[in-house]
Amino acid sequence: MRLDFQPWGETLAELSDAARRAEAAGAGVVWVPELHRSAIVAAAAIAVATTSVGIGTGIALAFARSPMVTALSALDLDELSGGRFRLGLGAGVRRLNESWHDAVFEPPLTRMRDTVEIVRRVVALAHTGDPIVHSGSRSISVRGWRRPYSPARPAIPVYLAGVGPAMTALAGEVGDGWLSHELCPPDVLRTRILPRLSAGAARSGNRPEVVVSACCSVDPDPGRALDRARSTVGFYAGVQSYAELFAAYPDEHAAAVTALRSGTPAEALGHLVSREMAAAFTLSGTPDEVAARLSAYEGIADAVKLSPPTYGLPPEEIRAAQDRLIELLGGLS
Repeated sequence: MRLDFQPWGETLAELSDAARRAEAAGAGVVWVPELHRSAIVAAAAIAVATTSVGIGTGIALAFARSPMVTALSALDLDELSGGRFRLGLGAGVRRLNESWHDAVFEPPLTRMRDTVEIVRRVVALAHTGDPIVHSGSRSISVRGWRRPYSPARPAIPVYLAGVGPAMTALAGEVGDGWLSHELCPPDVLRTRILPRLSAGAARSGNRPEVVVSACCSVDPDPGRALDRARSTVGFYAGVQSYAELFAAYPDEHAAAVTALRSGTPAEALGHLVSREMAAAFTLSGTPDEVAARLSAYEGIADAVKLSPPTYGLPPEEIRAAQDRLIELLGGLS
């Protein structure tokens, strides 16, 4: 089982340094999210700062850019990294798309399928001069154009993030890999996700790589480790569309949704999350405790992407948490 890493940095220089240290510690792939930074720019910074580790967007928003811009960005990043890039795409939630990015969200499943198809066609045909045509909920018609650069590879792996049944099944059907939500305990992966991935994969004969994401808080004091992780759980608990994920904690989920709608910042919902709930959704505790909990993913995940807790914490505490996580990564790799 490969161990991946999601770095944090108060600056792009610090982000790149964390990626370099994770590479030296044995990380297989370094993934960068898209919320406070552009995933494309962050991936580019890491590409020039590292030499061998895989680089992925985990995730880039699929509908906030045109499929062609996404494909051209992927081609550039694959060239910049020497063929190490993996394009991770996610739909995001309705509010994020419509209110933040003025992007069409309906119907997300069909739009994602068409987006992946267009991206793959552009990657495959941009340098040949052949027509690039696709008609659907997202369409493209490019004729008489050729990208005058050779690609690093003939194809770039496309990973899809999925939480709900339909999007997860689509990842199984058309994705080179599936990326989990940052909170994906082993029991959720085993009982909910893998059957959906398998159902989608059966439609096409596909075999996507299963990459689980895990907020990982390591500290000699297990209580402190859990307290660091509470705001990360709270950040996601405030999202109504994640109700299924938090089905075992309906009261906490409802309280977080209400607080967010009342104006409480998403990063400040950690007080509504108990240590028990934080333990259920994150890998938190002493180094030995985290290593033991990590082993529960053996046999059901191809890779686990580890990230330090970041929400609701001051930079110095995030920095300390990341340092401990990279130390753990070095001991496990």
